[in-house]
Amino acid sequence: MALLSVIRRWHFRQHLSIRAIARRTGLSRNTIRKYLRSEAVEPVFRTPDRPSKLDPFAERLAAWLRTDARRPRKQKRTARQFHAELGGLGYDGSYRRVAAFVHAWRDDWQRLQQTAGRGVFVPLAFGPGEAFQFDWSEEHAVIGGERTKLQVAHLKLCHSRAFLVRAYLLQTHEMLFDAHNHGFRALDGVPQRGIYDNMRTAVDRIGPSRERQVNARFLAMASHYLFEPEFCNPASGWEKGQVEKNVQDTRHRLWQPMPQVASLEALNTWLEQRCFALWEEIPHGAEPGSVAAVWRQEADCLMPVRRVFDGFVDETKRVSPTCLVHFDRNRYSVPASFANRPVSLRVYPERIVIVAEGAVLCEHQRIIERSHGQGRTVYDWRHYLAVVQRKPGALRNGAPFAELPEAFRQLQRQLHGRSGGDREMVEILPLVLQHDEQAVLVAVELALQAGVSTKTHILNLLHRLTDGTASQVPPIEAPQALMLAQEPKANVARYDSLRLRNGGRHAS
Repeated sequence: MALLSVIRRWHFRQHLSIRAIARRTGLSRNTIRKYLRSEAVEPVFRTPDRPSKLDPFAERLAAWLRTDARRPRKQKRTARQFHAELGGLGYDGSYRRVAAFVHAWRDDWQRLQQTAGRGVFVPLAFGPGEAFQFDWSEEHAVIGGERTKLQVAHLKLCHSRAFLVRAYLLQTHEMLFDAHNHGFRALDGVPQRGIYDNMRTAVDRIGPSRERQVNARFLAMASHYLFEPEFCNPASGWEKGQVEKNVQDTRHRLWQPMPQVASLEALNTWLEQRCFALWEEIPHGAEPGSVAAVWRQEADCLMPVRRVFDGFVDETKRVSPTCLVHFDRNRYSVPASFANRPVSLRVYPERIVIVAEGAVLCEHQRIIERSHGQGRTVYDWRHYLAVVQRKPGALRNGAPFAELPEAFRQLQRQLHGRSGGDREMVEILPLVLQHDEQAVLVAVELALQAGVSTKTHILNLLHRLTDGTASQVPPIEAPQALMLAQEPKANVARYDSLRLRNGGRHAS
């Protein structure tokens, strides 16, 4: 290429003849004349078209390579394997020729993907209130002094780019519903469409093209909030690029350094406040002003939330003979009247609600533990009162009754050594089902202070407390010795009037 440049300068700038240039370079005059006439600035060398033993198998090898391009990386075949398979079809050429073909094909495929596939994107634009995007990420925080892995939900409006971040311990249906409830509350409305990837909490099965078998409970939530769910193509995160970028941005803004909080509720409160503050700080980019300024305009185009979606997951369980239901390696107590019967568990992110026969039986705080041990048992001693009515002895070592209030525990210790004390204690405890529990505890404490720990005295105190008579009786202050203000006088004359009345005589 340098020699061609020299030839062109000698001829067109210094006006040397072709003969003089031929003497200087040693090239023939025809070659120099050809270069000058073609007006080429760099030499072009034609590769001779030589036949190859691989030519009859090129189409077959290219088809194999196209099939391998869609496979996972660990399942792709090597050039050595392709050479062996072609040998079975009659190819007797060298391995190097096959390897060169494979490398050239893969380079062309990669270049095609970068120019017309994943490496090139079309900018997207959304109108006010048109759509939102949702995604999950995995982060860590120090909760209660312990480093905890969290599943973080991101919900972002596509037009104003306002977002909410909320952390959970699990990535399950009830957590998904709760994230939408809080997201629509914080964003002050619901857009027309929701854009998701093919997460398992929303899509049960992926069909060809855009066909999806959507989870029934997820569809119930979408129907409740009246938005249309849309799902991206598999492994096509750029179709919801705004929330994907939000995951990366919030990782630096919220999770570095790692937050240290006392509880998960405190963490979510802090995250929501930080999101609101970031709305004011981050410029929108496409619109004038900050994200918060554009969100205030978009809020008028969002559909108001009239009623929060009851986002629970329902499971049917059978109560054990010990009045317990099992869920997620933990056990929760149920009223004894439903032992050995089926009940329905409504699972929320923070609580478990047990329902049967159309009524709520009880509610427990949900326990979520990542360890794979035996789990924990949550008792409510009130659920076992019907059992101890028939088995008073179970009151002494019954595991649920280890959580009795302190006043009941003191009363139990006093009645323990008394004959019939267990039976009397069993008759006192059910008072909490008929009266206010705090009133019963106050009556028990008053009875303990008076040193009269009997059921009759406790009932008397309880009735006085509930009827309000205890506060209406004025205190009586009696003197040490009673004295009459007017002493009586003896008068026997009254009896003579009885004897002489009407002149009659009375029997003696």
